[in-house]
Amino acid sequence: MSFAREVAVAARLDFAEVLRSRWLVFCLVVHALLAAMFVLVGLRESGVIGFTGMGRALMSWSHALLFLLPLLALSATGQVVNTARDDGSLELLLANPVSRTGYFVGTSLVRIAALCVPLWIAMPLMALVGALAFGQEVPWSFLLRGMAVSTSLLLCFVALGLWVSTLVRNQAKALMLTILIWAAGVALIDFALIGVMLQWELPPSAVFALAALNPVQCARLALLSAAQPELSTFGPVGFFLANHVGSTGLLWAGIGWPLLLGLTAWTWSLGAFRRRDLL
Repeated sequence: MSFAREVAVAARLDFAEVLRSRWLVFCLVVHALLAAMFVLVGLRESGVIGFTGMGRALMSWSHALLFLLPLLALSATGQVVNTARDDGSLELLLANPVSRTGYFVGTSLVRIAALCVPLWIAMPLMALVGALAFGQEVPWSFLLRGMAVSTSLLLCFVALGLWVSTLVRNQAKALMLTILIWAAGVALIDFALIGVMLQWELPPSAVFALAALNPVQCARLALLSAAQPELSTFGPVGFFLANHVGSTGLLWAGIGWPLLLGLTAWTWSLGAFRRRDLL
């Protein structure tokens, strides 16, 4: 069996599992509810950090996604491999002419599609509704920026979820680890960074370097720099970023670093999956 056919077989089986678990429906409903909420709020008020109307709705929604997308990605992937190993379906599948690499690639592609497609549908649809139903001007450049940053963040946390699922065999421990990764990404690192800044007077470049280690922080800066290029709300750090990194540099950091981290985690996971015992 060719490698492409192996990937297709594994993807078809995992896609059937995704449909049974209603992940696609759940993601679409979540995005639709968030979009509706931010459209109603954003179109009623104006004058927020350079955007008005639909721009504010997209800005608010994108920042909400920075907290939601990592949780969705970790929940969708954090127990894929260890669950298949425990219920025997993985051993049964690999008893057929399907390689471990084919299974892992096919499963990864399906999970990525199940999480990214609802996002790619919801964001442009939200903009079109605002333009057609409410007569709002859509900031298409920011929309594309938000989609690119959100997609890279999704890919990063999908890879981290697969890494947990591959290396941690116990499902309860895997669940706890995914929650800790999510908490570290969206909250704990902020508090730790603030504590370090209070304890030691770090230069702005060091503060940025520490913050940039967190892919969620990179994504947040990439979005905020589009709305407020001078980044005055960050004080000296914002001045350093605006003058030495710039909006374009922050965009590439917000896309490139999550992708690099995700690729590293996915490659590590694939290597561990190919070497480890399935029983």
